[in-house]
Amino acid sequence: MTNIILLGPPGAGKGTQARRLVEERGMIQLSTGDMLREAKASGTEMGNRVAEVMARGELVTDDIVIGLIEEKLNDDHAAGFIFDGFPRTLVQADALGDLLQKLGEKLDAVIEMKVNDDVLVSRITGRSTCGQCGEVYHDVTKPEPDDGKCSVCGASDFKRRADDNEDSLRQRLMEYYKKTSPLIGYYYAKGELISINGLSEIDTVAADITKVLDKG
Repeated sequence: MTNIILLGPPGAGKGTQARRLVEERGMIQLSTGDMLREAKASGTEMGNRVAEVMARGELVTDDIVIGLIEEKLNDDHAAGFIFDGFPRTLVQADALGDLLQKLGEKLDAVIEMKVNDDVLVSRITGRSTCGQCGEVYHDVTKPEPDDGKCSVCGASDFKRRADDNEDSLRQRLMEYYKKTSPLIGYYYAKGELISINGLSEIDTVAADITKVLDKG
């Protein structure tokens, strides 16, 4: 089993690379947002806790998120787990480390997808995604198909995030640097951090991640 964290600012391509690892290696992507939505609809005790917190308009606590992750990690059929969007803070990183130790698991690598902010802003402000399968398109580098249908699933439901504009993106980047970038130093000190160029072509980034995993 291989467990990794993908680190990088909004728009660095973490979700795209995670989906490839899911398809090619049978790993499970643990996205905080997806887990919360799934839990809310599950009707389980944990799911009801999530639903109650979200109904009050409050942020879900770290304890609840760790509880959801623990449920997922108990899936013996997984080839490994990809932590995408978690941890976001040093407190969460410590909690995740304690959980993995408790379960007899470990992190094999923390992969930092490094980017240049100006290039990233240019890339993200032209981005759209398929509302059905999540395939990513870009006005310049990968335009939506001329027939208006997704090249992967054939759907015609293309979406753009309302906050994929320069002002909003730079604000999200600032939040990332304030709260999440300390994790880079944290995992570097633990000897677990490996940095790659997140602005390379998608296939190149995927190949770089493969090298990291296969080396391990």
